[in-house]
Amino acid sequence: MHLGNLASLTFFLPELAVTATILLLILVHVAGKSRYSAAPALLSLAGVGAALLLVALQPASPGRLLFEGMVALDGFAIFFKALTALATIVVIFMSMESRDLAGRTQTEYYVFLLSVLLGMFLLAASTDIVMLYLALELVSIPSYLLAGYLKGKESSTEAAMKYVVYGATASGVMIYGFSLLYGLTGTTQMAEIGRALAAGKAPLPVFLAAAMVTVGFGFKIAAVPFHMWSPDVYEGAPTPVTAFLSVGPKAAGFAVLVRFFYTVFASPDAAAGMWKLPPSVDWTLLFGVLSAVTMSVGNLVAINQNNVKRLLAYSSIAHAGYMLMGFVLLTPAGLKAILFYLVVYLFMNLGAFYVVVLVANGTGSEDIADYSGLGRRAPFAAVSLAIFLFALTGIPPFSGFIGKVYLFAEVINRGVYWLAVVAALNSVVSLYYYARIVKVMFLEDPKESAELPVPAFPRAVLSLLAIPTLVLGIYWEPVARVAANSVRLLAF
Repeated sequence: MHLGNLASLTFFLPELAVTATILLLILVHVAGKSRYSAAPALLSLAGVGAALLLVALQPASPGRLLFEGMVALDGFAIFFKALTALATIVVIFMSMESRDLAGRTQTEYYVFLLSVLLGMFLLAASTDIVMLYLALELVSIPSYLLAGYLKGKESSTEAAMKYVVYGATASGVMIYGFSLLYGLTGTTQMAEIGRALAAGKAPLPVFLAAAMVTVGFGFKIAAVPFHMWSPDVYEGAPTPVTAFLSVGPKAAGFAVLVRFFYTVFASPDAAAGMWKLPPSVDWTLLFGVLSAVTMSVGNLVAINQNNVKRLLAYSSIAHAGYMLMGFVLLTPAGLKAILFYLVVYLFMNLGAFYVVVLVANGTGSEDIADYSGLGRRAPFAAVSLAIFLFALTGIPPFSGFIGKVYLFAEVINRGVYWLAVVAALNSVVSLYYYARIVKVMFLEDPKESAELPVPAFPRAVLSLLAIPTLVLGIYWEPVARVAANSVRLLAF
């Protein structure tokens, strides 16, 4: 059901809430009041919280398209809107505690942050390639500004510059792929493009367009070989921004990757219980290799890192490889595995970065060597970080283990045994560099004997991140059910 512009506004309330908050923040900035106080953060929290509540109240319908077919309102879009809004709330809490941002104008920072959130909302729901591209740019351009937000800091400026160069290149290649699809089909609607391609015969131009579009999506999820920007940007950007980029835009990237490929190139095969891509290319092998290379490069290069943020950057690349396993399968269970993994990844990865923020506040360093003796100096932070790192490794009974079980089980069920073996070996490799941090925290003597205080508010936020990381490793069925329901827009 296509709704017109006015009728669509009723179902566009979360986006309107975020837009209104951005406008209020701009007014606060122009008025010159509360630039360095907590007011912008609290206003942002209120706006994103309201948007999250409105998302939870939205009625999902697989066939409901807003603004004459530009965006969808379905369970898939609602899932990713809730996920990215929740990630943004955690990052706002993290930003309030970060000394990187202390003494700097806060209002414009939150304007950029919420602008990215608005772009992610639209990106997850886009059903038209014009809207998709505009949403992708709305995510990307404020992200460049956030990466270089520490004006005067050379590493932050370098991070922003590299991010812009790689982002502009990927964007240009992707939009050329879109132009090929438009030239072949004469429409910008994804569903219409899919129907036109299914009826026509142009395998080489279609494959070329798919490859070019994959460049843009691969850049957004930091998949190899489109990952080059990630380590330098993650290291140079403010730590809350790094945490945000590792979860929010990555989740939105997976959302648009799945929606675009499954709508434009795939056709359902009810008998086989999966989708089929054009037979001219072995897509399963192609994306399987992309998954295996991404996780292998991420894990192997992470071994030699001495900076925690840089290590977590390569870890993030590796986890993109794990999640691509679910995309390779072209099955509802594979998509469910991706969505479930993104939920558990949100808690464990943001939790790890939150500890990095707290330790950097006290030590002024992000080097692994300066985590020595953290178990004595800040036992609560050290234990929390150990929980998050073991969850990222995939060790039971933590939530990361269940996330990997879903991915591995479906890969094995579909007979892609070689990819399961590669992923298992990579999980063993990841244990080495995650356990290295734990070893430094608990088995090495501290460089300083002074206690590293963790205030009550950060303790509470860390607890709210650690508890789901533990609980979802024991009782995960409700989240798995929500993930399964959210992919029904692509059901047969």
